[in-house]
Amino acid sequence: MTSPDTTDTTDTTDAAPVRVGVFGLLGSGNLGNDGSLEAVLGYLRAEHPDAVVDALCGGPEAVTARYRIPATRLHWYRGEYRTASRLGAVAGKGLGKLVDVFRTAAWVRRHDVVIVPGMGVLEATLPLRPWGFPYSLFLLCASGRLLRTRVALVGVGAAPIGDRATRALVRRSARLAAYRSYRDDRSRDALREMGVDTARDGVYPDLAFALPAPPVPPGDTAGPPGPVCVGVMDFHGGNDDRARAGEIHRRYLDGTTRFVRALTEEGRPVRLLTGDACDATVVAAILDAVDSPLVTAAEAVSLADLMKETAAASAVVATRYHNLVCALKAGTPTLALSYAAKSDALMARMGLGAYCHPAREVDADRLLEQFRALEERSAELRRTLAERNADVTRQLDGQFAELTAALFPAAGRTRAHAHPHDHDHDHDRTDTHAVRKAP
Repeated sequence: MTSPDTTDTTDTTDAAPVRVGVFGLLGSGNLGNDGSLEAVLGYLRAEHPDAVVDALCGGPEAVTARYRIPATRLHWYRGEYRTASRLGAVAGKGLGKLVDVFRTAAWVRRHDVVIVPGMGVLEATLPLRPWGFPYSLFLLCASGRLLRTRVALVGVGAAPIGDRATRALVRRSARLAAYRSYRDDRSRDALREMGVDTARDGVYPDLAFALPAPPVPPGDTAGPPGPVCVGVMDFHGGNDDRARAGEIHRRYLDGTTRFVRALTEEGRPVRLLTGDACDATVVAAILDAVDSPLVTAAEAVSLADLMKETAAASAVVATRYHNLVCALKAGTPTLALSYAAKSDALMARMGLGAYCHPAREVDADRLLEQFRALEERSAELRRTLAERNADVTRQLDGQFAELTAALFPAAGRTRAHAHPHDHDHDHDRTDTHAVRKAP
């Protein structure tokens, strides 16, 4: 096991501020990803207000405008997420992969610490190519190891991965990271099954639970049932479902539409929620199919907006993971249209494990039965959620305390020399020495 060099004893009053980078598909239209970033920025501003923070991300303009931090585009090639069918586009993507090696390393070198805030960065539960984000994450973690910048995967999601190339990149990235924690036990188990030593890795609730909860509106038990929030998703299955993606999407859309129509026939107002810009097509399809003034669409641009919507509802039925997080954080009885094990794990953590329905096989009649059972236990489930949310808050306090101990020097944020950890024996160690760049 390699030991760090002796800590620099320079007067801490003259120490430069710690340079912190945040990394990921942030500012790209996914509200869950941005909510995780917001939670980490809140922690940094509260506990490390002198830290200098910037981002390497998918939507730098949006991140800078909203969170007031400098941001750099994740990919050199601007057409990274468009399908490359012409020779010029293919060449551009290929060149971009090479250029990004140097761009990523140059960005990492400017930092003492890089944080990957939450997100499902170690999973492929949605369609994903190895040369997309898995490659970018590998470049980040490899650069951190080579340049002695600590890379922390904080509260991330992971899942078993079938594709060999994607699995290899994810496994190597995780091994190269200086710190890892997960948002559920299944994520840690998935990494262990991929060959990563997770014995020293922690499990904490999703980072979005650290965001402020909206005020709970007063309930009127004597009045008619309130609105139902239905969170939809442009769902086509996972990475291993590409051959039948169209069939999965049609089945999901048909079942969800029938469920919404049934609620309106009972006179229930329905509020459609999204979690990513791509979900707008599903909202449009449901509004077109269910021609009723009782169905409206929310225009949420943040997890805070989603929490306000769900707090005002009698119940929530949702697909996207962070739609579920928002509803549960707001304390509203929730039913998950589950598309991955992470949704099941989240619902079980919050005491609602019985209220999951498969997103790949939405049966509107069965879903209605589950929904009615959920509403019958509404008062009991709200009490359960209040208790679980209090416990989640305590656990996240522990996550942030552990992160401070692992990534920031305890006394005046003094920088110290540190050798890269031995890949096979000490890659999990999270000592409390910060890193000083090599000259």
